[in-house]
Amino acid sequence: MTKTAPDAARIMPDQLAAMLRYATDWLGVYREQVNALNVYPVPDGDTGTNMHLTMQSVRRELETADQHSMSSVARAISYGALLGARGNSGVILSQLLKGFAETIRDAREIDAGTLGKAFLAAQKSGYSAVMKPVEGTILTVARGVAEGAQRQGETPAQVLENALFRGQELLDQTPEMLPALKQAGVIDSGGQGYLYLVQGMLASLRGDALPPAPEITSYAQQQFENEEFGFCTEFLMSEATKPIEEIRELVSPFGDSLLVVGAEGYVKGHIHTNEPDQLLATVGRYGKMLKTKVEDMSEQHTEILGMAGAAARAEEEIPPTGLVAVANGHGLVKLFRSLGARIVSGGQTANPSVQDIVDAVRSVSAEKVIILPNNKNVLMAAEKVVELMQGRAVVVPTTTLGQGMGAALAFQSDIPADELAQAMTELAANVTTFEVTRASRTTNIMTKDGRTLDIKEGDVIGLRDDELAQAGGSPEDSVLEMLGKGYTGQEIATVFGGPQKTEADLATLAGRIKKEFPALEIETHAGGPDLYDYLVTLE
Repeated sequence: MTKTAPDAARIMPDQLAAMLRYATDWLGVYREQVNALNVYPVPDGDTGTNMHLTMQSVRRELETADQHSMSSVARAISYGALLGARGNSGVILSQLLKGFAETIRDAREIDAGTLGKAFLAAQKSGYSAVMKPVEGTILTVARGVAEGAQRQGETPAQVLENALFRGQELLDQTPEMLPALKQAGVIDSGGQGYLYLVQGMLASLRGDALPPAPEITSYAQQQFENEEFGFCTEFLMSEATKPIEEIRELVSPFGDSLLVVGAEGYVKGHIHTNEPDQLLATVGRYGKMLKTKVEDMSEQHTEILGMAGAAARAEEEIPPTGLVAVANGHGLVKLFRSLGARIVSGGQTANPSVQDIVDAVRSVSAEKVIILPNNKNVLMAAEKVVELMQGRAVVVPTTTLGQGMGAALAFQSDIPADELAQAMTELAANVTTFEVTRASRTTNIMTKDGRTLDIKEGDVIGLRDDELAQAGGSPEDSVLEMLGKGYTGQEIATVFGGPQKTEADLATLAGRIKKEFPALEIETHAGGPDLYDYLVTLE
């Protein structure tokens, strides 16, 4: 990489990539501080985390981009931000980065004037993404950054300095613009996070070392009552059959804090709603749903209040055992959380990194942590975590979400991890898991029992304990066929419907199962894993 002097007049593509990677690390230092400021639009305390996760996705795309091509770097910024956008703040940040990237895409190098134009385009892109822009938020600070970047500056470093000065001026005014901020006595968290990113870019140019993380002594969320905030619901969709504007209008009646944006052929949505299942089922009719996430914001608020009291509990005895589970699908995530697990988001086609799991293990207050990978493709990463954590973690080798649920039912934090892991492994082995999804390509596959299945792309396929067992028919037919071969007198069938399945679909399927297997006790839940029609367990 070409080294950039702080007074250099031009930024080359590889230097811009390096600046954004460093800005990601810079924001990471202040992540918890930004979380502690978060009170708007709801006091759920995750703004810093969501913005940092969004930037980590940008960094991953930059690692594979052509560092000598500005268009390749620009695409990585826009594409990575959209795919990794988390939460209200992350989605808005993705649109700020989209506007920035579109401006510099065709440039060979970035001078002071181009950098100023890029920040102005970022501001416009951010405002246009929000149906009802609110001042006193990250948008206001983005406007300040853009205004500052238009002031006279002969080098990119000077442009960044001017942008930070004006951005800070408007950030300091945000409490006068938003009553929630004034009530809590804080500046806007998203705006602060955005300024930290600009600071990180400037620090990269100057060669400044990362600062120490500030100590967090209080959380602004403590000043707000714990109430029903609804569900923070997100989706990522490809192959949309409706324009973004129509999809935005389609979901707007479901709630507020609405953002529906797009880039590089994808549509990303974020909304606070009390009807996440119905919303996802509605949107799912108009494209291919790739990822969904639903989080109970009242639970998030409770977790933040718990963090705020952590110092007071510092003298309490640390429990012997903690639990980390890899999962996606809001119903499954909620179940694992209710059983005491810290969640790492991921699963089929979205495997978490070793670092993701390490971070989760480190965040658990326990002498030793049990990891449930819940997917055979995550198992190796989980075992690597055990090695890196030097005895502070142990893996229960669950290869399906069904096995993971069976194991989690036995979790007790007061039992030593090694002893408990053995019992959880035995319970996991007693669960049979059926998954119904769609074929990604046309092929011929021989099943475990010697049958050859002719499969076309898009066909329904059924997996039993992660082995292909069935193909063709409807998703409901697939479930019944696999149950017919897998039922051996078990007592309980638990059915999770995927993102596009409604309560009516679940009720209809439960009725068919009950008719075929009258002795089975049947439980149904919404919020199954992404990319699946159904996940069914027998135990």
